[in-house]
Amino acid sequence: APRPPITGVMAITWRTMGTLVLLHAGHALRPLSASLHRPRSAVAATRRAKRARAGMATMAILEAGESVSPWQVVPVDHITDWCEDEDEIFAELPTYMNPLAGTVMTEINDKYFVEKDEVVIKSVVVNADRDKAAPPTCYMHAGPRKQIYYRPSEVKAAIVTCGGICPGINTVVRELVFCLKEQYNAAEVYGVPGGYRGFAEAEEYRLLNPSDVDQIHRLGGTILGTSRGGHDTDAIVDKLEAKGINQVYIIGGDGTMRGASLIAEEARRRQLKMSVVGIPKTVDNDIPIIDKSFGFETAVEAAQDAINSAVTETQSFPRGVGIVQLMGRLSGFIAMHATLGSRDVDCVLIPEVAFTLSGDDGLLEFLADKLEESDRVILVVAEGAGQFDAGDDDSERDASGNKILKDIGVTIKEEVASYFNADAAKAHGPRRGPVNIKYIDPTYMVRSVASNAADNIYCTTLAHSAVHGAFAGLSNFCVGPINSRHTYIPLSLVAQRTNVVDVTSSMWGDVLFSTGQPAFGGLGANDDPDICDVYSDTTYGGCTVDIGR
Repeated sequence: APRPPITGVMAITWRTMGTLVLLHAGHALRPLSASLHRPRSAVAATRRAKRARAGMATMAILEAGESVSPWQVVPVDHITDWCEDEDEIFAELPTYMNPLAGTVMTEINDKYFVEKDEVVIKSVVVNADRDKAAPPTCYMHAGPRKQIYYRPSEVKAAIVTCGGICPGINTVVRELVFCLKEQYNAAEVYGVPGGYRGFAEAEEYRLLNPSDVDQIHRLGGTILGTSRGGHDTDAIVDKLEAKGINQVYIIGGDGTMRGASLIAEEARRRQLKMSVVGIPKTVDNDIPIIDKSFGFETAVEAAQDAINSAVTETQSFPRGVGIVQLMGRLSGFIAMHATLGSRDVDCVLIPEVAFTLSGDDGLLEFLADKLEESDRVILVVAEGAGQFDAGDDDSERDASGNKILKDIGVTIKEEVASYFNADAAKAHGPRRGPVNIKYIDPTYMVRSVASNAADNIYCTTLAHSAVHGAFAGLSNFCVGPINSRHTYIPLSLVAQRTNVVDVTSSMWGDVLFSTGQPAFGGLGANDDPDICDVYSDTTYGGCTVDIGR
């Protein structure tokens, strides 16, 4: 069945004959989640009308068109939606000129500032005939705005890192500090130690200045420390309110993003002038909607080193079997991309594709064929492959709520050792003879290294986009690239869904061509790929599905 349309999305009309379209910025800032669809006060309605009369962006077709189609613009919360003074009907939150105006960045580029009406279309590949009537889904274009909603001298910002580590976290922290202090002249920037629990438990937050973070991009991990769990919404917001923090930058995975959304919702309930921004982090690249997550490119590069080591080992011993287990709980992006980059891998197993070990069409017989063909075989396996019955019991979860997985790499290693041995050779012939198994698990090496040049550039843009969005008054959103253009996305859209390898994509087809492996058992732990959101395809071979963690 087709996925129901996203609720709370603004409909925009556009003329089919190529007319210029303006999107209504005020409407585009409406909250998305159903819990936020509460009646607006007369004050808020009056403000929107006043902003429209003052010449702020309005939804309009500059020329009347004969036929129109709706655009689906995904809205993001704005602090003007709840920072209201009920005693003054025409009260407005003041705005200020962006301090970047008049700097070298804006003097040489008259289009440096992002206009209120700019959006990024999610799906850029369509069928010209079949999809001509389909409304395109769009997201707000990220970047600096000319008018900001925070006086820089009054900004107190907090930065926290949560969950597991990955390449690039320190670069994001560095660039948040530099952008806040050097571009916006924010009054104070603090680092919250030890993840979510540090908000309430830490006696003091760490004051951060550019000189404190100047060289941290050269380091792996996070200088702020991290932890799993420890989220207490009320205690966190109490502490933030007491300290006068009005901008919060939260770096973490999907569980962390859920927590960030709860903080934003509570700040809204208390009508605090506070922007809460999520910067999604995971080496698995399983954040939905966006092209890729930061640290992924570095992780793939590190994974290639492990594969190269396995190749060297298997080339040096007769009947060598190299098994490399890589990260990827519910999505096999690292395994897929490392395999494509290597060209030495004979088989890759990912969570999205089921496989069987035994039988004529099973993995073990495929390995036997490869050994007869070239006397060596390289197998890459994502940690979430073959986990069809793992973690069904809700008690089998870690502190972040993730299902506890069995060690599939070790399981396959043991099965290979049991299938290929002297006794098996006597019973079934030399193709089942002993093998030299070289097992490599570089999990912590892959995620603990410092980010490479590509990820450093990416992390810089992510961090700066986050700060620009907060100063523009947005909240309860995360940042990420869509079709290589950075955007603002409601946290509700990334917190409950996941990005998985689209096994119907051309990229997965390239993997099968490169390895020569069969389809094995068909689909796997991520269910039918046909349920992938039609507007969620990414350039990295993924799509978005609703799935438990």
